[in-house]
Amino acid sequence: MRTTKALLAVSLCLISLCAGCSPRDFLTRRLAADLISASDAFKTAQLFDLRTGIVSNKDFSSPDSMVLQRRGWIIGVEQNRCPEGINPSPCWDVLLTPLGVDTIRPLLSNAIPGSGPIEIPVARRELVSIAGISKSGNVADVEFTWHWISSNQVGAALYDSGVQYWSKVGFRSYDDGWRVVEEAIPSNQPLDQSLRNAQPVEP
Repeated sequence: MRTTKALLAVSLCLISLCAGCSPRDFLTRRLAADLISASDAFKTAQLFDLRTGIVSNKDFSSPDSMVLQRRGWIIGVEQNRCPEGINPSPCWDVLLTPLGVDTIRPLLSNAIPGSGPIEIPVARRELVSIAGISKSGNVADVEFTWHWISSNQVGAALYDSGVQYWSKVGFRSYDDGWRVVEEAIPSNQPLDQSLRNAQPVEP
């Protein structure tokens, strides 16, 4: 009888302690995945800088530009003289081909206006899995893998969804539960920096 009463008392204590708990008080893999996926840094679309007109040889021979050339979306006409500020020669007058116009024009409605190159959203991140969680008091490091999902034909040409990346981000526990570190704090890496420093995962 005494054992039953003791178990009942312990159970009531645990219930009362957990009554004030929220799902964010416990850093599980599911919570970590939800918080990373919902963060602004993770949801930020990958932009492609579309450069047309006179560009340097470095820009025209960049990996992204070469992909567009191989797809037949842009062509470049070599210039004998480069405008002031564009060097070294040669430079190129980049134009959209008819196929490029058909492919890229529908994307311009989502382009980000500006005075420089046209920035077109072409891909977004998708979380693949949480690789591990290392906690120490009210801070933690979460390792995770993710990959790019193309938003259009340009994104599909530039980003291989089969390539996965590994990142590690800091978490911190506050009075309302765990949060992703969005700005630098000692010993933790913010998510934006983590995504920029991502490394491809070997198959």
